Amino acid sequence: MVESINNKRRSFLKINNSILCSKYIKELSISTNQLIDKSLLDYTKADDLYNQIRLTLGAIKEAIFILNDKRVIDYANESASRKFENGKTLVGRRLESVLRSPSLLEFLENFSKGENSQVQAFAIEIRKESFWFEVSCSKVIKDEGKEALLLVFHDITRLKKLEMMRKEFIANVSHELRTPITIIKGFSEALEDDYEELSDEDKERFFIKINNNIKRLHVLIEDLFKLSLLESQQDLMNFSVQSFKKLILDVTDNYIKRIDNIDQSISINFSNDIQPFLFDEIRMHQVFDNLLQNIFRYAPEFSMLSISVSLTKQKDYVESIIADDGPGIPEHCLPNLFERFYTVDKGRSREKGGTGLGLSIVRQIINNHGGNIYAESKVNVGTKFIFSLPYKREIDE
Repeated sequence: MVESINNKRRSFLKINNSILCSKYIKELSISTNQLIDKSLLDYTKADDLYNQIRLTLGAIKEAIFILNDKRVIDYANESASRKFENGKTLVGRRLESVLRSPSLLEFLENFSKGENSQVQAFAIEIRKESFWFEVSCSKVIKDEGKEALLLVFHDITRLKKLEMMRKEFIANVSHELRTPITIIKGFSEALEDDYEELSDEDKERFFIKINNNIKRLHVLIEDLFKLSLLESQQDLMNFSVQSFKKLILDVTDNYIKRIDNIDQSISINFSNDIQPFLFDEIRMHQVFDNLLQNIFRYAPEFSMLSISVSLTKQKDYVESIIADDGPGIPEHCLPNLFERFYTVDKGRSREKGGTGLGLSIVRQIINNHGGNIYAESKVNVGTKFIFSLPYKREIDE
């Protein structure tokens, strides 16, 4: 009887323990599943955040690198790949194999030691062309608390070129102003100091020199003002529907009177397909007047000067070609021909009264119309100036 009761008690304890164990496992399973769900949610959030960061960095136009402690690229955004390797992957490569810049490597070395600022500008050669970048550097924490370097490359090439152009422009203006001012000052002082001793012929010669250089200064300042106005007030062009043919005939009429009718000729070939269209009449008068004046100034011995105007194949531009058979321009001078103060022969230009700004003004006027201009030339053969203007018949609303 007692044994029977003990057996029943053991059976009850086993059943009870089994129930308790089952309940414990169930609760543990629930808790474990909850932890797993929470972890998965955390991982999903972290993964979403990581993807958002990658998308954000990828959309930034600045080139971005993340480097490990050995300067191996762990991450490079699309801008970095496009800028430095034409879109090829950069991950896994050492930075110095991508950017060959000793000054940049020195900057990173000093930054790691805490010896320099976080931002610095560098010139870096990419595919045989020089670019300027403002590089910022900072430390970031990666997995397991490891440090990495975050580099951001901001392209300042355009700003550097503008700065160089500004310095060059100031230097050129100073140089161009100095010469006539020096001449005026010299002859004025000579007149003031030796007026009584000078002969009437010398006085007249001095006054002519002073007057010529004052005129040169006036032309230079006027050209500078025109160029500045065209660059700073591009929207103030006075567009209206005009006859381009009439404009050309009006301009050339003044030059036809100046040629030797026996040895020289001016011809105009104007396409009948061209109807009156939108352009700034005053500005385009300047363009033709300047180009023709250049020919009469620097190629006065020409025998043939031709003006041809026609529509392009798509009939969306009017193309004008002004050609002469004068001495021509050396090929190496053509790329710089429209730059400010650039002259093929500086001595001859000053002698002829040129300022070196005429073709810059022409280019700016054409650009303000939405067109393009370039030159072709061969020494002892002749020169062509080709420019195009949009063929618009109505003002855009």
